[in-house]
Amino acid sequence: MEADSLVHRVSAEFNEMPGLRLTLPQATRLLGLEPAECERIIDQLIGRRFLRRTSNGYIMRADQAGQ
Repeated sequence: MEADSLVHRVSAEFNEMPGLRLTLPQATRLLGLEPAECERIIDQLIGRRFLRRTSNGYIMRADQAGQ
């Protein structure tokens, strides 16, 4: 799948479930991606300030309150 299409799909998952918090292994399983591919997409969305990593390693939307 093309990177832009994956970025859109991952963004949509987090938009549909705004309180979603996942570890990288959980995101990999939920999204059905290879670990390296999932991490690359997550990093792109972090770079765009759509997602963020919490201090305890969870990935969540950047506009959500929490750790």
